[in-house]
Amino acid sequence: MTDDQLDRVFAALADATRRAILARLADGEATVGQLAEPFAMSLPAVSKHLKVLERAGLITRGRDAQWRPCRLDAAPLAAATDWLERYRVFWDGRFDRLDEHLHRLQRKELDS
Repeated sequence: MTDDQLDRVFAALADATRRAILARLADGEATVGQLAEPFAMSLPAVSKHLKVLERAGLITRGRDAQWRPCRLDAAPLAAATDWLERYRVFWDGRFDRLDEHLHRLQRKELDS
């Protein structure tokens, strides 16, 4: 995944409405109208969110006669998770060292 693609994925995930749409699509495909139901916004506003998700590669839109279902494409999420994983390993190591340091301080305090 290129940096531009990763930027688009994280930008798409930065919005709570788009995360809610992805959560809904994790349960199965849905139309724009179905996706718009829980939100107090217009269909064009929901469509704008869908375009951001589509540009990020997080959803695809099909065509079945009059019906245009949206589907989740989780592949970009896996790539973003891989990117984040490197930093999780880094922070886990930092927290482990902090934990060891705090235990040493507690032992010193008890010994005093």
